[in-house]
Amino acid sequence: MKKWNKERFATIWEKLESMIALRSLRARIFLLTLVIGLVSCIAMRHGIVSNYEDLAVEQRTTVVQNQLMILANHLISNNYLSSHGVREDIGNSREVINAELEMLSNLYEGRVMIINKNFKVEKDTYGISEGKTIISEEVIKCFQGENISHYDPEHGYIEMTTPIMDTTANTTDENGKRNPDAIRGVMLTSISNDSIVNAKEVLNRKAYILEVIMMVAILALAIILSRALTRPFNRVTQAINAVKEGFSDETISVPDYVETVHIVDAFNQLLKRMKALDDSRQEFVANVSHELKTPMTSIKVLSDSLLAQENVPAELYREFMEDIASEIDRENQIITDLLALVKMDKKVQDLNIVSLNINDLTELILKRLRPIARKKDVEVVFESVRPVVAEVDEVKMSLIMTNLVENAIKYNKDHGWVKVILDADHQYFTFEVSDSGIGIPEEALAHICERFYRVDKSHSREIGGTGLGLAITKSAVLMHKGSLTVTSTEGQGSCFLVKIPLTYIAS
Repeated sequence: MKKWNKERFATIWEKLESMIALRSLRARIFLLTLVIGLVSCIAMRHGIVSNYEDLAVEQRTTVVQNQLMILANHLISNNYLSSHGVREDIGNSREVINAELEMLSNLYEGRVMIINKNFKVEKDTYGISEGKTIISEEVIKCFQGENISHYDPEHGYIEMTTPIMDTTANTTDENGKRNPDAIRGVMLTSISNDSIVNAKEVLNRKAYILEVIMMVAILALAIILSRALTRPFNRVTQAINAVKEGFSDETISVPDYVETVHIVDAFNQLLKRMKALDDSRQEFVANVSHELKTPMTSIKVLSDSLLAQENVPAELYREFMEDIASEIDRENQIITDLLALVKMDKKVQDLNIVSLNINDLTELILKRLRPIARKKDVEVVFESVRPVVAEVDEVKMSLIMTNLVENAIKYNKDHGWVKVILDADHQYFTFEVSDSGIGIPEEALAHICERFYRVDKSHSREIGGTGLGLAITKSAVLMHKGSLTVTSTEGQGSCFLVKIPLTYIAS
């Protein structure tokens, strides 16, 4: 139990470390969702409160302006701003208007001042500025026909100006704008925004509660999304681990996302390649065992035959020893070719790259092989399209040419021909070997470069060879970053085409 707790703690700690380091896709999805959600909640709360404040100020200003316009009409109709002073016939009306102004001032917890055209204060609901001259930018602009409305949240009031228009005069000019000559005075009003602030605080508290609830919901959503979105990748990991542990060797499929499809496809291709390599390795081991065992069996049979006989004639003894020596040479050749192939398979295999005249090398190889061709009465023809100089490994290149031409001679018909063509372009040179030989069946073309593969095993034994020549040739071509292609028609001959870069590019 204690051990389990330690392992559990270590696993949790590793997950926390990966999440802290943001190496986990789940952690990144979680944080991204959480941050987007929190920012959206905060922005929403501020937006709601701010929009409410703007809307409340606008509505309050509109309502008060309408009431002030009504009062302004009363002021004009009752000659409140008469320059001759207060007349007895309008005394009662003036008191009524003053009462309306006081009521409006008390209702909105504000202050109203009536200013005449001489910028003197006719009425101040606070009673401290009456008879004084007041000149301000807002008042001057209002006398010019422009209403001013200003909200000052820092000091907690809304200030506005309302023109007192003489409705008996032309209130608009030719352009449809307000006529300054019709303005008899200005009402400068300041109202409190306490009710707006109080309502804003209540709304802010409710929005904050809603924000907290949404944050909790977003946190839960982030956890769910991070788990749900990464679940397909977990399935990919589990499937790969199952293959790694040997519990399964089947291809996997996780089609949830395009990304998982690509990952799974790549893994399936790798798995297929690994299976092919494993099958090839097993087949190679079996072939090597068979190829090495056959000469040993022959040697054993020949030696046992000699030992079983008494007074063996010298001629028979010599014949048996020649056969044993032949089998030993064959065994040695197989081992030599295997060692050469193993060396070429090593990724660290170095090439001794030199700038080489391929035409001269081809002539030298053909000169060595023509005696073999003459024994089978096979004509070897060399066609050089142009001089070729390339960066190659001379030993490996000689091996490529020798194997291809020698095979073309060995697997040819009597009185046949072998044609070698050397050509090049600005990037590659080509070495083509065609013959009039026995050809290769179509189904065997894909396998002829495999180790120990023989099209006709009985015929191949008669001709000789280890079955490794083309495998060694292909490895040498690939080491030069080249390609080897084969075309053949059974009974008519074959054509091997090697294409190698003129300039060697190291990996």
